[in-house]
Amino acid sequence: MRARPVLEAYPQAKALLTQGIWLVCMDEKTSIQARQGQEPPRPAEVDRPQLREARYNRRGALNLFAALSVGDGKVCGTFRDRKRFVDFQSAIQQMIIPEALARSVHTVELILDNGTTHAPKQLEQWLQHLPEARQGKLTFHVMWLPTNASWLDQIEIWFSILQRQRLQPNHFESLQALEQVIADFIVYYNQEAKAIKWTYTIEKLEKKLEERKRQQAESTYELIQAKKDQEASEKQQNLAAA
Repeated sequence: MRARPVLEAYPQAKALLTQGIWLVCMDEKTSIQARQGQEPPRPAEVDRPQLREARYNRRGALNLFAALSVGDGKVCGTFRDRKRFVDFQSAIQQMIIPEALARSVHTVELILDNGTTHAPKQLEQWLQHLPEARQGKLTFHVMWLPTNASWLDQIEIWFSILQRQRLQPNHFESLQALEQVIADFIVYYNQEAKAIKWTYTIEKLEKKLEERKRQQAESTYELIQAKKDQEASEKQQNLAAA
């Protein structure tokens, strides 16, 4: 079960960091739109909700590649015009490797979902051939999340915080203004960053899986029983017709 190693690692992230093992959740928030409303948002007042202009002009879109340090909650990010594997590679080289070297860790544990941008078949091999890996400065490991389980990735929680606190309402005069707002928010967030209090445990996951198995078994039983009832009914009808 792919989720088990990740859920086991989360509570140990802070201790692992002191041992030189850096646990990092990484993903991208794609196609962040810069929309300039024809009128700026009007602040909410007493008995008067906030006004958001329905009509707007598009000023472009960008892709944010970001990583969250599970042990201390700090975030780093970089921007790209596109979301290809080469962009993901560039993000690792630009932010993950320098940060790992600055932290003086020897191992980077990357937690990733199965998005096509990450190119699972190519990524692990590419990581082992990085100069820092060949020189023995860093060792890279990848923990792949189960399919359709991005919600287990802690960076998604931070993306939600970013969305609520800085990207709504979406009113930016330019793509550069949008990028600056996100970059400033990362600096602001890191000033008081704390490790996310993760409460979803292996026990909760196993309970959920057992419940799903039970529901599937009940559904299968009901289908079989319905088929038997239908066959019995058809048999009775045939006998009556005879």
